[in-house]
Amino acid sequence: MQNTDIYLIFNGDCEAAFKFYKTVFGGEFIATQRYGEMPGSDKMKPEDYSKIMHMSLKLTPATTLMGSDIIAKDHMVFVQGNNYHICLNADSEKEADRLFDALSADGKIEMPMNKTFWGAYFGMCCDSFGTQWMISFSQPQP
Repeated sequence: MQNTDIYLIFNGDCEAAFKFYKTVFGGEFIATQRYGEMPGSDKMKPEDYSKIMHMSLKLTPATTLMGSDIIAKDHMVFVQGNNYHICLNADSEKEADRLFDALSADGKIEMPMNKTFWGAYFGMCCDSFGTQWMISFSQPQP
């Protein structure tokens, strides 16, 4: 496997979420495409033109965070899932704390950062956009 891309779906706030993620992770946006820029957009509702069709932010050389806004249709319903977490493996406890503090701000802390019985420094939170995160740092073994 060459890389892993994480794709998130939002209910109209994809751009705000990705601007927030850029403040947490840094980097540059690889792509920002709006529904109003795609062929056939003249048939869409005008309020959907500025919504994000695709946005991506490179997190590491092998990981890209991608997302889009859902365009509501009669047969489509947006439901925030609770069956996943994005797990970030930090390079240090300091970096783990920085990521956790930034992502949990205005969100919900599920498990504060702490040393665990399995030997990791670990915490869980849900950010203000409903994305669930696990932050972990494991001391390298000699």
